[in-house]
Amino acid sequence: MIQQIISNSYKNAKKISLNCDSKFVFFSDCHRGDNSYADDFVRNRNIYFHALNNYYTDGYTYIELGDGLELWENRTFDDIFTAHKNIFMLLRKFHLKNRLHMLWGNHDMVLRKAKRVEKMMGNYFDPITGTEKELLKGLKFDEGIILEAEGFEKNILLIHGHQADFFNYVFWKWSRFLVRILWKPLQIMGIKDPTSPAKNFKELLRVERRLKKWIDNNNNQMIIAGHTHRPRFPEPEDLPYFNDGSCVHPRSITGIEIEDMQISLIKWHTISNEDGTLQIIKTVLEGPQDIGSYLN
Repeated sequence: MIQQIISNSYKNAKKISLNCDSKFVFFSDCHRGDNSYADDFVRNRNIYFHALNNYYTDGYTYIELGDGLELWENRTFDDIFTAHKNIFMLLRKFHLKNRLHMLWGNHDMVLRKAKRVEKMMGNYFDPITGTEKELLKGLKFDEGIILEAEGFEKNILLIHGHQADFFNYVFWKWSRFLVRILWKPLQIMGIKDPTSPAKNFKELLRVERRLKKWIDNNNNQMIIAGHTHRPRFPEPEDLPYFNDGSCVHPRSITGIEIEDMQISLIKWHTISNEDGTLQIIKTVLEGPQDIGSYLN
């Protein structure tokens, strides 16, 4: 069943062109919350905002590979928007330039319904003017995206990755119940959620193994995913399974860039200068590597 779920994601994916002029950046697993003790995004939001602002200025298209919103621990979007308004206003700038694409993951799976997205994120209430204003009106969340690489028969599938995680795809409502009622309160005591592959290494390996099996059974189809929070950047001779990591690493966020048909795994993080000031910088962890070496 897992293999069929991934195949259905590929079959129904939205298509976007990829060529030498394309500039894409992929982040996932932001898990933006309500600024409470359970909001894992809080510690990295300044790094994320700085990185995303740079990508906007540099003309990149932003593709978020799922779990951007923490809608398991939080029942409404309003609290998340209030906590991270500057982030959403920056996403709005991408959206207005038609440079924003969003996938839904298991933690924001309710956003697969277009009416739900429009109701939650189409407008926001401005307390200063006392009126409703547009936010991300017309934005649609997809399950998958295919990057059609110019000059190649093969393409690149973008998914969140929970398609290879039966419990968090088919029984996601049960997982949400456990997180919302049980594991969120236990976070105070440092107890981790065992349903999450990001916090359960054995489950992480199972998810990766299922994704690689699908790639192997489908003519080495290249995949870029998230979900596990573990960055992956294969060698050209290996199965082309990439993972952009997450935005909730300790003191850093990881992502993937594609520019000039070159792919790189990158990290944005802080460093301390000799004068005691903190600086946010980008480090290339892997690559750049020619996209064509994975599509031949």
